[in-house]
Amino acid sequence: MNRIIRIARAASLALALTLSAPWGAVFAQGADIDGEVKKIDEGAGKITLKHGPAKSLGMDEPMTMVYRVKNPALLKQVKVGDKVRFEAKEGDGGYTVTAIQKAK
Repeated sequence: MNRIIRIARAASLALALTLSAPWGAVFAQGADIDGEVKKIDEGAGKITLKHGPAKSLGMDEPMTMVYRVKNPALLKQVKVGDKVRFEAKEGDGGYTVTAIQKAK
C-alpha cells in the first residue's frame, strides 16, 4: 500500500510541476504547432483548429481538425479567430491538445 501512495504522490508532483511550468518551457520542446481557432465546444471538451504542418504528429500538410483538450480550462484561454500555438499528442481516442496559448 505504501508503494501505491508513493507512486500517487510522485505522479501528483509531476503533474503539479508540469502545470506550473512557464509557457516558454512547455513550448521549448519544439512540438508546438501554429494554428487558428475555428470553433470551441466547451460541452464536449473539443476545439477545432486550422493549422499548418504538425511534424510532431506526423502531419506534413496543413489541415483543419477537431481536437479533444486535456484540460477543459484550456478552452477558456482562447476564442474563435485567435491565432494560437499549441501542443498535441496522439492517443487511443484521437488527438488531444495538451497546451495552448495565443500567438504573439
